[in-house]
Order: sequence, then C-alpha cells, then structure tokens
Amino acid sequence: MKAYYIPFLLLLSLPFRAQQIGNAGFENWDNLGSNQEEPTNWSSFKTATGSFAAFASKQVERSSTVRSGASGSYSARIWSKSTLGIMANGVLTTGRMNMGSSSLSSPDNYNYTVLNDAAFSESLTLAPDSIVFWARYSAAASEKAGMHAIIHDQFAVQDPLNATSTPYVVAESDLQFSPTNNQWVRYSVPFVYTVNTGLVPKFILLTFTTNHIPGGGSANDEVLIDDVQLIYNVVGVDAHMTNPGLLISVDENNRLLIEGPGAQEKVEIFRLSGQLFQETTVAQINGTTLPSGFYVVRCTGESSKIYVP
Repeated sequence: MKAYYIPFLLLLSLPFRAQQIGNAGFENWDNLGSNQEEPTNWSSFKTATGSFAAFASKQVERSSTVRSGASGSYSARIWSKSTLGIMANGVLTTGRMNMGSSSLSSPDNYNYTVLNDAAFSESLTLAPDSIVFWARYSAAASEKAGMHAIIHDQFAVQDPLNATSTPYVVAESDLQFSPTNNQWVRYSVPFVYTVNTGLVPKFILLTFTTNHIPGGGSANDEVLIDDVQLIYNVVGVDAHMTNPGLLISVDENNRLLIEGPGAQEKVEIFRLSGQLFQETTVAQINGTTLPSGFYVVRCTGESSKIYVP
C-alpha cells in the first residue's frame, strides 16, 4: 500500500534529510571574477530580463569574509549603487529579476520564478517551518535590509506579489533587519502559511536586498549573506515518545488513517497556518478523505505533519 505518512522516528531526523536550497553556503560561483559573476543557483542584475536589463550593473560578488564557525570559506556580498541619481538596491534571488521600468517602485520591476528553468527557480515540495540565515549588514542606522521567501504552487509567482500571484502562495517568510555593526547575526524567521486551499509546495522564491524599500538607502550599503537553511520542526511531539504505537498516515486513496489510540480519542486537524480545520474522534475521521494540502493532525497529545496529494 502506498502511504504518505511521516512516522515519528522519521520526524525526529527530518531536519537532516529535508530539502534545502541549492548552494545555500555560496561556495560555488559562475563566471567568477568577471562582470557576470553570480553565485550558482542564484541570480542578480546581470542575468535580468526586461526592457531596462541592458543598463544593469554588477552588484553581487564572492566574499571571503565569513563568520567563525561558517560551513564554508565564502559568503555572498550584495551592495547598492547610484547611477544618474537612481539608487539601485543590491538584490540576490533564487528566481530571476525583471527590470521593466526606470521607476524603481514600478510594478514592472520584480523577481519571479521561471518555471521549467532550474537556473532561475528553486524546487521545494516540502513544508518548512522557518528559514535561517546569517547576515552582516552595513548601512545608516535607520535603514533596513530585507529577506522575503515565498513558497508557492505551480505558477510563475513574482515578488513583490501581485493579484495574479497571490492565489498560488502556500506560505511566506518576511524580515526587515537593521545594520549589524560589522557583526554577523543569525536570523530565524517563521513561515506563515496561507489558508489558500488545494495548494501544494512546488517552488520557493527567496530574495535578499540591501533595502526593503526600492531605491532606499545609500550607495555602497552592503549585505553579506551566508549559510541559508530551511528548518523542519517536529510539531508538538513529546520527546519522551509517550505513545510510540501511534501511527498517522494517508493511504493511496487519500484517506486519513489513525492507528493505535481508542475509537473515542479526540482528533484535531489543523492547517499549517494554525487554523483549526476539524475537531473529531478517531472513529469518526478514520478512513475519510481530506482535501489536498498539508495538515497537522493531533491525537493523544502528539502530532504529525501529513500531506494529502
């Protein structure tokens, strides 16, 4: 029988096997030392599309400045640049930039996932709980850099989100962070899951920028980024395994199966957004079909994250 379940022993080891972003430590680079230099699996201005792409300048490079304890020898450095009075924020994304207007706040300027092109998209079919990264940000004290991650379904989602992209968003993680006084700082930012129904993770569009406001900041503001990691937590599982006989699974017909507890044990089913989807009992829910999506099923004080195709 084909089953889409995550038993508790697997959950305990999930952070070590789950999907991660390619080249998240920025050890590998394309066209190193040239004007086209970009980290492998990431992109910036020099590979942008759009009618103003010809005016793009290099604003990312490999840096040997890393923190003590870093996983590798390099980080990614992005910086802002002023050209003819226009302040271009440094940007690094797992998608592709589109430079469609000279007005920095124009909706024609955005980053987007390019479907069917691995060079400008990042596949993600699991549901992480948070994103962690290290950064060193140099700018005026009042400025804020930005990190925005969008997990989405099969659609060319763009950032900033527009009305066409929003219905395909599975989850978002967003952070604006202040200058770090030449220190490396570890950031951990949760994903907030939407209540959009019938969606499954297919891609993640992740963007870092020297300023969360387009055109904000000053020339040569910079952000160094390193060791990006997706975190998958064990949700609500007792570390002492109080009920090791409990097994929550989904069979090949998308039916929820709960084995181990008594028929009248309470069952709570939550969407990953935290919204209570259903409160029932083992007897009432066993063998029923749930709509497609990710859920957390809680029973006898323990929980399991499940996926219904």
